[in-house]
Amino acid sequence: MTEQRRPGIHQRGAGDKPTEDRKLLQPRPFRDVSFMDTDAWRALRIMGEFVNGFDALARLGPAVTVFGSARTPVDDPWYAAAERLGGALARNDFTVISGGGPGIMEAANKGAQEAGGFSVGCAIELQHEQSTNDYCDLTLDFHYFFVRKMMFLKYAQGFVIFPGGYGTLDELFESLTLVQTGKIEHFPVVLFGHAFWDPMVDWLRAGVLAEGNISPGDVELFEVTDDCDRVVQLMVEARRRQAEEIVDTVTSPHGPVKAEAEHEQEAARTSRPE
Repeated sequence: MTEQRRPGIHQRGAGDKPTEDRKLLQPRPFRDVSFMDTDAWRALRIMGEFVNGFDALARLGPAVTVFGSARTPVDDPWYAAAERLGGALARNDFTVISGGGPGIMEAANKGAQEAGGFSVGCAIELQHEQSTNDYCDLTLDFHYFFVRKMMFLKYAQGFVIFPGGYGTLDELFESLTLVQTGKIEHFPVVLFGHAFWDPMVDWLRAGVLAEGNISPGDVELFEVTDDCDRVVQLMVEARRRQAEEIVDTVTSPHGPVKAEAEHEQEAARTSRPE
């Protein structure tokens, strides 16, 4: 019988060295100019992480990124749901990307791998130890959160967000901000679990929206569900739309720039009132 592990986070000793991310973001004394050289060279390391990530994932194919808590134990219903979803996505020819850690990340990777799909983990260096799970066909190690989040975003047709903590919420709200501000095209952002997410959605409507800090359409940028089949449906539809856009661009007699302009003109025409 396989021993069940409870994923957890174990705090390092106080004497351990800070992470590269922390070194980059740490404020320096005004008169301390020694950091000028180190920060400049650190930029090369950041560039290297981007290059390595782009090179490893560029030919990945359709993918879905799954987020959620590293602390979710293997006997938790959310773990089981993430494992089921990973398998369902793999059977529909999606690569599953996660943060490569334990908990929800492990569950999604496990479901995908055991269903015969391809499973990717984008791991991060942390001050507290977080082991990489055993269900990744490809594991990439990052020192910087912002580089890692770029990989999550750039190579996915959609996001699925399971219950989690600050890191999960960070990934959720950054994706919504990028869609809201037009930095990326609107793609499926699915919150999995009504019991967990509905109170937050109620707060967004009764607090943030009511105060006028977001627009009514902003609370429609995501969908909440408990249904793995619904998640797969949304991702399949997004993949189909993306494929159609690529075909339209390639077949346009005016090239990709003109094709994009034609799409914008058509959208403007159809949105005019009668």
